[in-house]
Amino acid sequence: MKRIIEAAPVPANSQVKRLEVGEEQSGQRLDNFLMRELKGVPKTHVYRIIRSGEVRVNKGRASADTRVETGDVIRVPPVRVAEKTDSRPAPARDFPVIFEDDALIAIDKPSGVAVHGGSGVSFGVIEQLRQARPTAKMLELVHRLDRETSGILLVAKKRSALTKLQDQFRDRETGKTYLALVAGTWPANRKVIDMPLHKYLQADGERRVKVVDKDDPDGMRAITLVKVKSVIPAQAGTSGFTLLEVTIKTGRTHQIRVHLAASGHAIVGDAKYGDFELNKQLARTPGNALKRMFLHAWRLQFNHPASGERMQLEAPLPPELESFLDHAAPL
Repeated sequence: MKRIIEAAPVPANSQVKRLEVGEEQSGQRLDNFLMRELKGVPKTHVYRIIRSGEVRVNKGRASADTRVETGDVIRVPPVRVAEKTDSRPAPARDFPVIFEDDALIAIDKPSGVAVHGGSGVSFGVIEQLRQARPTAKMLELVHRLDRETSGILLVAKKRSALTKLQDQFRDRETGKTYLALVAGTWPANRKVIDMPLHKYLQADGERRVKVVDKDDPDGMRAITLVKVKSVIPAQAGTSGFTLLEVTIKTGRTHQIRVHLAASGHAIVGDAKYGDFELNKQLARTPGNALKRMFLHAWRLQFNHPASGERMQLEAPLPPELESFLDHAAPL
């Protein structure tokens, strides 16, 4: 059953903020989620509105350690936030469309573009898409992708479609398969990674994720399925690479990146969890430089929110990743 997190009643002339939990935010504590979303609001105020009961879960009080999940709808009371320093409107930009009908759009998101504004980003895919389609009655993100990740991203055009699709993501009824290139030769018999993950903040406030023991109370179970697609043998200066088909059964933050790195084969180009020296080397390779993370949301399966038809969409590897593979493979 879908959990709804809502605020207590507020005066009629006040504005209540409605927040929707995306895949990348699933599993966060309520206090952490609110602090990241309510930029400029003091921590003490965030804890006060939680303790006072102004934030509620299914009409009951919510504690600071309540875990939010993909598809949760959070309503918070009016809060005063710091003024944005950048008030420029998002530029209009349409993105390559893989599929579109009256209910949804599936776009091929490029690497380097955030899915939405916030956390130092003035605007993302959704803001640019809305500017490009000013007559659209509604455009809302169904799920999230990391800024560095390319590939299939779903946008709902109707509230009913948004709800049904987010329910599928939350209930793990979707099939999400990525293409990831890792350093070294992945053992073909290593097909399942079942290691709990824990999100934490570094001293500078940057969000990170790490593998923890199965009995760690802060660990969230994470399951990743791995299949070898192709192997690029070692050449001068490298230990070779393996192209993997990676299917996630849970949608934890940075799940694929952390699971593969913890298994001894980090994704090439990953600036957070990868091999930094190798990344530098690949970024400087004449004629075949890799200047981004090699992680691509390749295939997505879901039930169409209107017809119920099982859909399978695929986004081909972007040219820069195809080019790197072509040059990296020996003749």
